[in-house]
Amino acid sequence: MNIEDLREYCIKKPYVTEGLPFGPSVLVLKVMEKVFLLCPLDTEGVQMNLKCDPEWAIELREKYFSVQPGFHMNKKHWNTVYCNNEIPDKLIYEMIDHSFNLVVSKLPKADRLKFA
Repeated sequence: MNIEDLREYCIKKPYVTEGLPFGPSVLVLKVMEKVFLLCPLDTEGVQMNLKCDPEWAIELREKYFSVQPGFHMNKKHWNTVYCNNEIPDKLIYEMIDHSFNLVVSKLPKADRLKFA
């Protein structure tokens, strides 16, 4: 997986915007102004922070060395995922979808209805 594929996959989702609010080295993807993915642009290889259900976060960390508690994030609710071929791309996309859906599920009802 590369940054371009990651960005393209995410930006196609409804109501997703991208920005660089922390400077030119961190891509931030939001759904309706709520962050669901952060990706440093100045690292070797692709890595990203993704929101995650706490129980699944623990399972993923126990199974994959490439899934760690979220760097600079609430470690209960965020994982840092290193895309280094340990984790199948299909699962990485599932984790991205999961993060997106978790954030959408916490939006105000009027905003959530836009996804129905």
